[in-house]
Amino acid sequence: MLSAFANIFRIAELRNRVLFTLGVLAVYRIGFWIPVVGVDQSALVENAKTAATNATGFGRLLQFASIFSGGSLGQSTIFGLGIMPYITASIIFQLLQAVYPPLQELKKEGQSGQQKIMEWTRYVTVGLCIVQGYIWLNYLRGTNLVQPMFLQSAPQIAIFFVVGITALTAGSLFLMWLGEQIDKYGIGNGVSIILTAGILSRMPNAIGWVVDNFDPRQTAEPGKIGIAGLAILVLSFVGITAGAVIMTVATRRIPIQQAKHTRGRKVYGGQKHYLPLRINHSGVMPIIFASSLMIFPSAIFGAWDNATANDSVVKGFTTFISRESQIGTFPYIVCEIAMIYFFAYFWTTVQMSPDDMAKQLKDHGSFIPGLRPGPRTAEYLRTVLGRITYVGAGFLAIIAVIPTLVTQAMGIPFQVSQFLGGTGLLIVVSVGLDLIQRLEANLVMRNYEGFSGQGGDARGSRMRSARG
Repeated sequence: MLSAFANIFRIAELRNRVLFTLGVLAVYRIGFWIPVVGVDQSALVENAKTAATNATGFGRLLQFASIFSGGSLGQSTIFGLGIMPYITASIIFQLLQAVYPPLQELKKEGQSGQQKIMEWTRYVTVGLCIVQGYIWLNYLRGTNLVQPMFLQSAPQIAIFFVVGITALTAGSLFLMWLGEQIDKYGIGNGVSIILTAGILSRMPNAIGWVVDNFDPRQTAEPGKIGIAGLAILVLSFVGITAGAVIMTVATRRIPIQQAKHTRGRKVYGGQKHYLPLRINHSGVMPIIFASSLMIFPSAIFGAWDNATANDSVVKGFTTFISRESQIGTFPYIVCEIAMIYFFAYFWTTVQMSPDDMAKQLKDHGSFIPGLRPGPRTAEYLRTVLGRITYVGAGFLAIIAVIPTLVTQAMGIPFQVSQFLGGTGLLIVVSVGLDLIQRLEANLVMRNYEGFSGQGGDARGSRMRSARG
């Protein structure tokens, strides 16, 4: 593997792509040190200490959003919204393409249609940036985190909102442009690389917390991590990461037989190959949707309980509902798992059509042995997709609840336990695997040995094949 990394820098084009990507990521991280005008950064840091430990309401919503923006609750910078508005807009149009006929027809037009959809996606991104920027700045204003000089009159408040929303929108659009530059001149998917860099940027803080709170004595103090707790934490991280890698690349291979046909005296076709169906085809989308939606009941019921008078008849009911809807409670976990299963099946249904797959196999003269082409094949594919989606959704449910369970069982902050599961871990694993595959493809194409030992000259390949 070390030789493969060395080979990356021996190829001029690949080396330039890697260095360009690293340079873009450096620019991306520099932007997080440029604050938004008017925000009291020192007060924001103090407020973040309280919001980070708040497991309900808007504080947890900000924690969830900060995972993808690459920042933290103690920062309000021009890159505060991150790349998520663009990702959200892209997801919206992907879903609309499956259910809205005009977009389906536009997609079939090829490159011109894709460019038009991309243009609309950017317009929606701008709208989402404006809405999210207003919500964030209004939150800062409501919690007295804005410098007083910007709150003395209505024109000053308007200037604060206009300047702040413009800065946040421009920062998010600049990140979108950086992602496109990585697609053209760098290596990997630009948006995914930036999103992964934002998630990994939080790892040093998590490691720092573990180091600061490590107690090597046999009986650790309350709030500290002993040797046994550290060993459990490290082994859990390694095991869960390995499991995430396995489930990310796991596929259900369906045997496909190509029909034979005769042309003159020669017989063509008859080859056997496989139709790979990913176990976790929906990726991280079900966790994103479920986690986003499950935050709102906690915030709504908590606000309802706070608004109810203490001497009210319904106070006991509102307190019970608010307590049972908190993040980490049994009803919350059950509802989150149910929503993950729902969105896993929904996303798979939207993205994959067994009828279209059966039609394509029939048009290409291929069939599944033992099944008639057409409706019977579509029915079989639908059954297989349902079964593997059930397994994939179960894996996602386990990954999603692990950070919450670890936080409650071991008293570890969410910023540390999030690296033991959840959306961030799956994104890092999937993007890392994709990046390795791209690098290996470039190495093998230029007759260099890749990460899996493939590549090299033809003679070397023949020798390895002959020796098994």
